[in-house]
Amino acid sequence: MVPVSHRYPRVRTGPGHTGTVTTLFDLGETNSHSDPVFVYTDGACSGNPGPGGWAWAVAPDGVPSGAGRDAATTNQRMEINAVLEALRTLGVAPPGATPPPIVVVSDSTYVVNCFRDRWWMRWQANGWRNSKKQPVANVDLWRPLVELVGQLDVTFKWVKGHSGDRMNDLVDRLAVAAVTAG
Repeated sequence: MVPVSHRYPRVRTGPGHTGTVTTLFDLGETNSHSDPVFVYTDGACSGNPGPGGWAWAVAPDGVPSGAGRDAATTNQRMEINAVLEALRTLGVAPPGATPPPIVVVSDSTYVVNCFRDRWWMRWQANGWRNSKKQPVANVDLWRPLVELVGQLDVTFKWVKGHSGDRMNDLVDRLAVAAVTAG
């Protein structure tokens, strides 16, 4: 096993933003590339805006996983960031191989509907402006996420938050813990 931080780029950092992959794994050992990887994602924010956290974990046992925080953010940004960081990690394959299909499971209708209902296509066609001709919120996260999703085999599935789904509850706890980890 090779630490993720040694095989893959460290997650984005900047003023007030930190993030790490919290477990060890080797993608070559985790999936035969015929079965999809189910990754659960969540974001949390204290205050909204305020300090926030994001987390992702792979089903069925939460390994691998990643989490991070931002000192001043919103819940929506943390939801997007959770997916972005999960795909940045899981979308990397060894040389000569292709990444596995990925199913992102999120309780964020904002994230899921963006891809399921193809909001991003309208935004892109309109110069990253919404239906009210205003700049799309969080475009600095949407653009790299849309680009990454276009490079991978990704589907999105919505799960009701706080409904007893074990993996959704896990990433919720990880995201909330990341808020206070500062």
